[in-house]
Amino acid sequence: MPNTFIWSGRVDDDPSSTRFHQKVQQVNINGLLKASALPHFGLVGFACDEGVRRNQGRVGAALAPNEIRTQLGTIPYHLQEAEIIDVGNVNCTDENLEESQKKLGETVANLYHYGYTPIIIGGGHETFYGHYLGARRYLGNEPTIGIINIDAHFDLRKANEPSSGTMFRQILEEDKNAAYLCLGIQRFGNTKSLFEAAEKYNCEYVFEEELENVEALKNTIQRFVKKYDSIILTLCMDVLDGAAAPGVSAPSPFGLDPKTVRSLIRQIVSYDNVLSFDLSEVNPKVDEGNKTSKLAAYFLAEAMDYFSK
Repeated sequence: MPNTFIWSGRVDDDPSSTRFHQKVQQVNINGLLKASALPHFGLVGFACDEGVRRNQGRVGAALAPNEIRTQLGTIPYHLQEAEIIDVGNVNCTDENLEESQKKLGETVANLYHYGYTPIIIGGGHETFYGHYLGARRYLGNEPTIGIINIDAHFDLRKANEPSSGTMFRQILEEDKNAAYLCLGIQRFGNTKSLFEAAEKYNCEYVFEEELENVEALKNTIQRFVKKYDSIILTLCMDVLDGAAAPGVSAPSPFGLDPKTVRSLIRQIVSYDNVLSFDLSEVNPKVDEGNKTSKLAAYFLAEAMDYFSK
């Protein structure tokens, strides 16, 4: 269970002037009940940056789930017909990344099973492998899964051990029914071998300079979304311009404008077969005035708002 002080803050006299901290219910994952017909969201944090450490990045993302919750709690609440629970954090202990990813997968699968849309707060981008494990566990082996990653990097590295740079290669090597679309790729953020890996695994991708016109991307996104039984969405915060999101492991000099990322999130989660959303790579240790954590919180609020429409 998360610390109760996280979901606290200003309370106005007007009962219609509510904020997220007044709406989120803290629930033990072992005490879940079947959700009603209303849109239901299940928040779970992944307090881990072991994958970042293995990938030689700047550690600190393990602190992000609680910091982002704190920022989310202050945002005015507009999800009129939705309910939100928070089942706490999955923690990485003793540098055992693989076990913590497995536990995250179990938690995500339980949220699906009880009728909640999982909203996963990372953590390093190794968070996504646990997210994927939960989706595959819930769906079974046969249904197809389309993965959409809003990211400057492919994360298709070949390595001796899993890290925050290997998840998508792991999935595509293990799962013949999974496919990958990456939005925001930076040419100088990926080596030639990573572009070759993208070709090898039949990955689809769009360069960051091609994303400014989100309307023009609608056909690309729609075609991909409709091709697969289910879609899971992940956002790596290092896809954003470093001025907007300085608190990440690997800042992007030519990253995306926050409004572009918001438009992508809104568009993607509006499709009925999108199951869940995770957000990763916020590093409070190197953030400036909680700028990145606050932006991440707004993205989460936007995602839940458009999921519930």
